[in-house]
This record gives sequence, structure tokens and C-alpha cells, in this order.
Amino acid sequence: MKTNNIIVDSFDKLPSPSYVCEEKLLENNLKLLKRIQDEADVNILLALKGFALWSTFDLCKKYLKGCCASGLHEAILAKEEFGGEVHTYSAAFKDDEIDEIISISNHVVFNSFNQLKRYKDKAFGKTSLGIRLNPEYSSVEVDLYNPCAPFSRMGTTKANFDESQLEYLDGFHFHALCEQNVDALEGALAAFEDKFSQYFDKLKWVNFGGGHHITRVDYDVEGLIKLLKDFKSRYPHLKVYLEPGEAIGWQTGYLVGTVLDVINNGMDLVILDTSAEAHMPDTLAMPYRAMIRNSGLAGEKKYTYRLGGNTCLAGDIIGDYSFDEPLEVGDKIIFEDMIHYTMVKTTTFNGIKLPSIVIKHDENSYQIVKNFGYNDYKMRLS
Repeated sequence: MKTNNIIVDSFDKLPSPSYVCEEKLLENNLKLLKRIQDEADVNILLALKGFALWSTFDLCKKYLKGCCASGLHEAILAKEEFGGEVHTYSAAFKDDEIDEIISISNHVVFNSFNQLKRYKDKAFGKTSLGIRLNPEYSSVEVDLYNPCAPFSRMGTTKANFDESQLEYLDGFHFHALCEQNVDALEGALAAFEDKFSQYFDKLKWVNFGGGHHITRVDYDVEGLIKLLKDFKSRYPHLKVYLEPGEAIGWQTGYLVGTVLDVINNGMDLVILDTSAEAHMPDTLAMPYRAMIRNSGLAGEKKYTYRLGGNTCLAGDIIGDYSFDEPLEVGDKIIFEDMIHYTMVKTTTFNGIKLPSIVIKHDENSYQIVKNFGYNDYKMRLS
């Protein structure tokens, strides 16, 4: 670990709120991804946009090839804390950042041929260049997370493909999934090949992007391995990359909060020291229902409450949940599966303290790797 260590020997001694990543569960995910890498002869990268808990990178880099970044700061984090390959893609690069991005990236992927033309003289010969393509196929149901939705700004469509720039490109990248199984990849890959495979003989690599929910219990791992092997048998000269984010951190830990108050206004209302708006914004944006340990739907168990955060936002509502016993001030609430995506999206809205970050090494060893305070809020402002 590269942070200050504070070791406590019980859950009750953890600060609240806290994100707790369970190291053994994380390693189980990494081992599965490593098996796919080995059996299918592909390269799996950690997508920092979904999982950037760099205190765990010493473990992650034992299993994965490197990181994919969405801009300069993620690329620097990958270079400094992970090592391995650094692949950087952005919807649009900036003039004052591109030189440093080129210098630390093994692959730089442009979103459009406009961007390639703008920066190719700087980048060509210094790093491996790619273009993100839009296969115009997706089975993602929520447009907020659908990179191939109508009018998407993500990637270049076939109608906008510029063959005159092929000499500068080593690879193609596409991303069409969001937490989906291999059948969704099969459909997207078929569309990708149909539109762009005539150019594959000029390439060195392809990147299948992210959204592969590989570590979910019902994911068809064997089907993925077969699909990857079949693709490589058709194009044996191409190196293949995948860059999942959620699959690394999936079901590896939780967010623990504390009941601050219980009031009634037509129903029982609980105020927590953790916030949907500040600490788990996807519950409002996607939206989705957060899982809470030992809870049920409203009315399913004896005591039903509406849980809310301690910000001034009226809509900072986590949802309605029921419990076997009444909730009291000081009780702990455990929100399951809060390590991927959630952690990277936190804010200090209202000056609310960010949750501490904890690594659980075993049943009786918790390492508090980061506590946050006033300065973290202040330094975001001026």
C-alpha cells in the first residue's frame, strides 16, 4: 500500500461513512479475469473510470496487463501507481494536455478523424494510435449509459470513416456495452466486423471496450472465451484488448453509513450520514435501487422506512426499505456492491464529508487507507 496505514480489528471501529473493499473478493475477480486472458490469449485492462482504488493496484497488477484512461489525470494515475500498459481515450483531447498524454501512453485512441488529423504529427511514431468506432449496434436499455444511442458523440460511424488516414492507425476501438453478458458482445462484434473488418489487415490490435460483466455470477465465461478464440482464429495477427471497469470491482465491498435521526412525516423517515446525491449518485441518475444488507422491499418486513441523506437536497432520497427490527440512532446501514463506479463519482456537495476508504484484508483486519476532511472540500474551491 502507498498510503498511511491505520489498522483496526473490528467493523465497529470503522469511521462512518466508509467504503470497504474486501481484498479476497477483489482477488477472486482478478483471478477469473486472468484465466480468461490466459485461455483466450487476450489482454485485459483495468478501466479507471469504473475502478480507481489505487491502494489495491499492487494486487491488481499481478493479474491485469495495465489500465485504460479517459484523460490526462487517469493516465498519470495509471503510470504512477499501476505500471504496465497505459491506453488513453478521450471524447476530445486538449492542446495543453496532448503532449503529456502521448508521452505516458502506450496507446492513444482518438474519438474522431478530426482529432487524429489535429494531433497525428505530434503522436505518430511516438505511441500506437487508434480510432474509436461506433458499430451503430447496442442492446443497452438506458440511453444515459448507451454509447451507441442515436446521435451519440462516442466514436466514428461508418459514414464518417476516412480511409485516407489508415496509414496512421494501428488499431480500432469500439465500446457498445453496459454491464452485459456475452450475447450482447456477440451482437456488437458482428456489427463491428460487418462495417469495418475490410480494414483489419492493416491493423495491429483491436479493443473491445468495456461493459463486459464478466465477474457477475450468471455471466457466460466459457462463451466469452469461445467468442474471443473464434475472433482470433479469423484474425490471428490482431492483438485483442478488453477493458472492463465494473467487472474488477463487482461485488467486492460495500458502503457503510450510520442512522443520525428517525422522524415521521406521514411515514417513518431515516436520515443517514451518507448521501445518494454525494456518495452514490447513480442511484439518482440511472436510477437503480441500492441493495441494503438484511433489508426488504417496503412492507415486506415489519418496519418500513424511507432512507435519505444529510444534504439539503429535497430529492436526496435513497429509497424505501423494510427491516425486521426498528431502526435507531447509531445503527449501521450497509449498502452492498458500492466499490465500482460509485467511488469514482463522489462529490463534496453541501460540504458533506467523503466516505473513508478501507481495505478489509481478513475477518479481523481492516486497513483505513484514507480519511477525508475539510481540506478535501476546500481544495476543490477557491
